Amino acid sequence: MTAAVGTALQARIDAFTFHGENTPALRDVALSVLPGSLTAVLGGSGSGKSTLGKLLAGWLRAGHAGQLRGSLELDGTRVDFRGLPEDPRINPAEWSRRVAFVPQDAAAMLSTVRATVAEELAFGLENRAVPRGDMLHAVERTAARTGLTGLLDRDPATLSGGELRRLAIACAVIAEPDILILDEPLASLDATGAAQIRDLVGSLCGAGHSDPTRDPTGAPTGVVLLSQVADALAREAAHWTVLDGGTVAAAGTPAQLIGSAELEHTGVPGAAAVPGHGLLPAAALSPARNRALSPGPAPLELRGVGFSYGLHPQQLNPQQLNPLRRDAPRRRGIAPQEQAARRVLQNLELTVRPGEIVAVTGPNGAGKSTLLRHFNGLLRPTEGVVRVCGRSIAGVPVGRVAASVGLLFQHPRDQLFERTVLREAAFGLRQLFGKAEAEGRARAALAVVGLSTADEAIHPAELPASRQRLLALATVLAREPAVLALDEPTVGLDARGLERLGRAVSAAAARGTAVVLVTHDLAYARAAAHRVLELDGGILRDA
Repeated sequence: MTAAVGTALQARIDAFTFHGENTPALRDVALSVLPGSLTAVLGGSGSGKSTLGKLLAGWLRAGHAGQLRGSLELDGTRVDFRGLPEDPRINPAEWSRRVAFVPQDAAAMLSTVRATVAEELAFGLENRAVPRGDMLHAVERTAARTGLTGLLDRDPATLSGGELRRLAIACAVIAEPDILILDEPLASLDATGAAQIRDLVGSLCGAGHSDPTRDPTGAPTGVVLLSQVADALAREAAHWTVLDGGTVAAAGTPAQLIGSAELEHTGVPGAAAVPGHGLLPAAALSPARNRALSPGPAPLELRGVGFSYGLHPQQLNPQQLNPLRRDAPRRRGIAPQEQAARRVLQNLELTVRPGEIVAVTGPNGAGKSTLLRHFNGLLRPTEGVVRVCGRSIAGVPVGRVAASVGLLFQHPRDQLFERTVLREAAFGLRQLFGKAEAEGRARAALAVVGLSTADEAIHPAELPASRQRLLALATVLAREPAVLALDEPTVGLDARGLERLGRAVSAAAARGTAVVLVTHDLAYARAAAHRVLELDGGILRDA
């Protein structure tokens, strides 16, 4: 993608150090973003990508979050920082009008106080007093650009991970910023959603893309991509900056850096290893799929399982809805009674044998996470039965089922709450095994996922997103459950993280654990699993 003339955003970071830390999180980093350009910042876990993105977007402010020495320049206006208390402060509200940021955790982008996708999209525009007619037009246009038109009346809390990510990106795009910073924007997206976001980025950059929903009067946007993967979107960038240990390890065009030693050293899957493109690090693949399955009864069985999310018709009274929602069901030809229940799973039959790895794929919103939550009783089937180790879990408390079924949530924040890494991994084990064995199991699980004794005293919130995911996996592995259910375990992992995931899954399967993993990475699924199933329209079938 080519760029227009003139720098929109320029940063020179001599050093940025968080308060309370002695080592800079970033040092000697320079970045220029041109209008209409796509710039990729690549790096492995903990390389400083997200910190850089938050600094550029004003989410981390000099003096408030830490000490910054360097400068930030936006559209010709430069602010210099010397790391002193009297340094100038940027106005985050004004800065955010020009520079939008979509974090790895898509939910952090949302207000959480709006009842529908349409209202969430309009939230920022309402705060800026945009006229209602213009606001409605912007909502419809942005929804079309991001594939959300059919979801405008849905509660954001009911969206799948991929749908939530598209909503977060849409909330940033609708304000038409000069600069858009996207942190892992393709994570959790199915093939259709990923293609929509790639097309959207091309349209924003104005790189010859024909988009009938784009505002023809809008200026091209400078887009910054933060990624741990040299994927198809990253390869469309005009320039790459590769970070390692908080500083620039390499910079140049994709053609210059693909397959380079610098890129490989950072843990970024490059030309020879790109998740989702059939080219994975060999160590990331589970050798357990080539091992004969263990004999014995199936740890997990589903028989005739069906499930529907129910809504009470009285909650759909159009007179009680916000103007953005009023008569929306009728405008789309949907009768209110048709929204009263949403059927997600239909008459599912599934048997997973000891040591077997089953991968489940399917489009965003198909119900894959819903399926996994039936395994440990977080959700109960409308009809049918779920059996764990030969016994129905109907009426069995979730806490008891969890002793046999370990569930890794799609978002680590949903299961991390302790104040240190070791306490997190050992949570609940003392009551089962006593203090000494509990800590031994916890440390063993942490070692499997690559977290060392040096990490034990760290607060989980201070870990990079990929290591939070690995910590969440360790909390599940420590119990050595009979069934392991993994929801999008590859999201946000660099090459080293994928290797650790592969080893962990292989070791669990070797012990006879039944493994079910949900993923949009079909190449990974086919390489790592004994069977690959697709969930679509509520039905499981061979992929």
